[in-house]
Amino acid sequence: MSKQQAPAKAAIAHGEVRANGVRLHYARVGRGPPLVLLHGWPEFWLTFEPVMMRLADRFDLIVPDLRGFGDSEKPDRGPSDRAGAAVHAQDIAALIESLGLDRVVIVCHDIGAIAAQVLARKAPQQLAGLFFFNCPHSGIGHRWAEPDHLAQIWYQSFNQQPFAAALVGSSREACRLYIGHFLRHWAGGNRHAFDDVLEAFVDNFLAEGNLQGGFNWYISQNASRLAAIRGQAPREPKIKVPACVRWGDRDPILPVAWADRLGEIFAELDFAPLDGVGHFAHREAPDRAAREIAGFCDRLGHSTTRAPP
Repeated sequence: MSKQQAPAKAAIAHGEVRANGVRLHYARVGRGPPLVLLHGWPEFWLTFEPVMMRLADRFDLIVPDLRGFGDSEKPDRGPSDRAGAAVHAQDIAALIESLGLDRVVIVCHDIGAIAAQVLARKAPQQLAGLFFFNCPHSGIGHRWAEPDHLAQIWYQSFNQQPFAAALVGSSREACRLYIGHFLRHWAGGNRHAFDDVLEAFVDNFLAEGNLQGGFNWYISQNASRLAAIRGQAPREPKIKVPACVRWGDRDPILPVAWADRLGEIFAELDFAPLDGVGHFAHREAPDRAAREIAGFCDRLGHSTTRAPP
């Protein structure tokens, strides 16, 4: 397969499960050992489609919309602090159980990465491994709010405002400008990575409840974020599930230098930077992303065939 040449599309199926008291939608494709892929903000299942197509011949890929996102349920229609990492982790644990999956590999970044760390501490028996693209973690600490980084994190405060969803959703153009800004700005290695699906992303976030559903993550995580910035985050035991982190060196919101304390988070860590890639490796460089995921699974023995070329 030539560089960045998309393979023929396999048929993606869609389903729903009742998990942890909410209805979760998921997309699914492929056959083989199970991978559960967890998106971030501002995303939903479609963000992983390029990787899904590249791995469908050797893995069973399950990509849920997190609660509040996509076609999953929005249990709180207004601003809510009940959509934090622990809740998402409980949702995913229940989804894995509901689908009858056995020892999955989680592939994740952004929100999904934070939820996956909670899941790995609470239910390690469900997991064969953890794969992260650019991994936010408690060791980042005060660096979130260093003067040179303040211009990057403004949205984390804006998204908590009670008027934010109404303002961003006031018109299609407003939503396109807001969501599109992050999809371009954070994609430091390929600012056009989402061009072909931008209108689908706008459609998604203009659906009833989806803007507020995503913003509720920031409301729910604010106390934890402030504690980390103040150096008051609780120390937690290292995660013992084997972990692989690939971190794009052009990510403006999560600089690769912040990988320096990953060894304090994971007991068994395989880390390497990804040159020329930003926040969304799965969209910016899907061939490389698929190879990295498959290679990690091969090393775990969570694989049936060799990694893609």
